[in-house]
Amino acid sequence: MQALEDEIKQLIIDALALEDISIADIDATAPLFGEGLGLDSIDALELGLALQKKYGVHLSSDSQETRAHFASVRKLAEFVAGARTQ
Repeated sequence: MQALEDEIKQLIIDALALEDISIADIDATAPLFGEGLGLDSIDALELGLALQKKYGVHLSSDSQETRAHFASVRKLAEFVAGARTQ
């Protein structure tokens, strides 16, 4: 799971052009929005598109379940790993 978390961290950095952040700077359990990484709704859309493109996962922008997946890098990794096994 660590490798997938690192992949997702790099995807976040690349998709959102976070130039001053490395994967080591992102805590896998920290919130992606608000006090954590500080992403906003536009970042969520861009990240969602990048996840769909890279992993082929399907996300609904108005779903409570999707919001739960975006809670942290770890939650995203669990979602992607689960989607791969289906």
